[in-house]
Amino acid sequence: MKYLHTMVRVTDIDASLRFYCDGLGLTELKRTEYPNGRYTLVFLAAPGDEEAQVELTYNWDPQPYDAGRNFGHLAYEVGDIYAACERLRQHGVTILRPPRDGHMAFVRSPDNISVELLQKGTALAPAEPWKSMPNTGSW
Repeated sequence: MKYLHTMVRVTDIDASLRFYCDGLGLTELKRTEYPNGRYTLVFLAAPGDEEAQVELTYNWDPQPYDAGRNFGHLAYEVGDIYAACERLRQHGVTILRPPRDGHMAFVRSPDNISVELLQKGTALAPAEPWKSMPNTGSW
């Protein structure tokens, strides 16, 4: 058995790609459009870890998706959690659970998918503005 991917439905493919690629730093591996089914699949992965993929499913006909906590979250290890959070913040992403401990943070995608960021190796020393930043919303 081999893990292939996690699929999340998205309502705005451009906003989602800005979040996952420009903000989070994932790379687009493959995109396939299915005109008969009226949907697009986009496969993303962290650079150097192409086997652990996220599949964005974009249905061309608008439809609401219930946000359920039963999904849980996606999790990515990052080389510098402060730099990753700052890059996301510069892309307009709210840091819901700031990395006050230098180890863990949570953000949400444009479609409300919870994403956990974990510092690779030992936690970084607590630093501002992160150590004084309160939680925002739910993560």
